Amino acid sequence: MVLLLSNLNALTGGLFLIAAFGIVVTRQVRACLNFFVFSSISLAASALLLGAEQFSWHLVAVGVINLITKPWLLPWILRRTVREEIYNQREITQAVNIPTSLLIALGLVIAAYFFSLPWLDAVAAGVTLRTNVPAGLAGLLLGAYTITARREAVPQLLGLLTMENGAFFAGIAIAAELPLIAELALAFDVLILTFIVAVLTRTIHEHIGTTAAGALSELREETRQ
Repeated sequence: MVLLLSNLNALTGGLFLIAAFGIVVTRQVRACLNFFVFSSISLAASALLLGAEQFSWHLVAVGVINLITKPWLLPWILRRTVREEIYNQREITQAVNIPTSLLIALGLVIAAYFFSLPWLDAVAAGVTLRTNVPAGLAGLLLGAYTITARREAVPQLLGLLTMENGAFFAGIAIAAELPLIAELALAFDVLILTFIVAVLTRTIHEHIGTTAAGALSELREETRQ
């Protein structure tokens, strides 16, 4: 039974990485959001599987909280605050083209694996740590790269949230008994951050007609006569 749960957790790690890759390379804003939802479901599934494997109610609670807040509540906030036309648009230009982004993303995943090896060998890590820590670190790096490579505000926000997902994917294996109040506080902070950025994105779109972050550098204060 333990072996089955470990194998299923390894599968969620692979799905988590696929979702992070999707956020990096897709041009459609709606597709970015869908990949983030898929990533969050993988994170919640990993927490539930680890909770069942280790008989930890903390991890089960973390999985349930993530399953409610990130795949459902967070996209609901975004859809309620950001105009529908923003999700239907497609990024025409990116800081880095798609083929190059794929190569960079692959390099980041390989780097995450090798960066995690010395630490895993030092603590004689089991199967769980060897799955979650490299995958979580890779998700964190891919999220950071998404913020750098994308030019639209919503994909950049999703890149930031992917970094948080990556940190948590590794964290649930390292600190399985993290106090539940810490997870509740973090989930609340993420929702507040999403709401604020979504409102700002809507306001910017209404005033200048675009959500491209690069366009903000061209804004000038209007001089009153």
